[in-house]
Amino acid sequence: MRMRQIWRTADREEDVRLNRRQRAALASVLAAIFLGAIWIAGALIGEDALSTHLDARNLPPSVEHPFGTDWLGRDMLARTVEGLALSIQVGLIGAICSVWIAGVLGLAAATLGKAADRLISWLIDLFLSVPHLVTMILIAFVCGGGMKGIVIGVALTHWPSLARVIRAEALQLKAAEFVQVSRRLGKSRWWTATRHMLPHLVPQLLVGLLLLFPHAVLHEAAITFFGLGLPPHRPAIGIILSESMRHLSTGVWWLTVFPGLGLLVVVGLFDRLANHLRQLTDPRRAHE
Repeated sequence: MRMRQIWRTADREEDVRLNRRQRAALASVLAAIFLGAIWIAGALIGEDALSTHLDARNLPPSVEHPFGTDWLGRDMLARTVEGLALSIQVGLIGAICSVWIAGVLGLAAATLGKAADRLISWLIDLFLSVPHLVTMILIAFVCGGGMKGIVIGVALTHWPSLARVIRAEALQLKAAEFVQVSRRLGKSRWWTATRHMLPHLVPQLLVGLLLLFPHAVLHEAAITFFGLGLPPHRPAIGIILSESMRHLSTGVWWLTVFPGLGLLVVVGLFDRLANHLRQLTDPRRAHE
């Protein structure tokens, strides 16, 4: 009788664990749908929605203009959605490039010998010793600014932490028996790394991509806010906030509140998405 009670208690705990995983999966899907909807809405917004209307300047939030209008009569809802979509695009491209660099260097450090490991570890420590924002400003300035400068700056500054994680995981996989057998059978280091080790690193790379994205978006907004990022005619969130700061003293608070909240929501959703995905892919946390 006692054994039956123990088994029933274990079954109930297992149901709770599975329900928790299902909630994490559902939250991840909803967050991904919402972020995708923002990106699609930004791509579908036409020039008419972003055009100026001088007869509707500095209107407060209303049914017709939920986020109000700015000093040129432009609809702030359309500008905010367009800016968030642009931030998602820039952050995603930069994060993908950064994850690719981290994966290549992490695998190279673990598989190409001690000399390569020492060199890549030195590069990781060098980039980690300098703040991301300072390095991004320098790179964006050298590259002439714009989207190209922002993407290159994000890609070249956000890879070190993930590369260190990939290196540690690859070193553990290198000592695995199936990798050792492959090496004894005469397979090259590149073949072993791409066929045996890389598939096991895909979950870490995917979670790393989602964790790098919020930092990329915030840093892109910061550089654009300082005038070193995207050009002024692009309705990026950093540009919207920078231009709106001049008009805060006149009482038009909606010019900064809604774009700032939108940026925080996008960053928070990607952070939650990464945490849920890490819970779903990590076998040690699968039944927490």
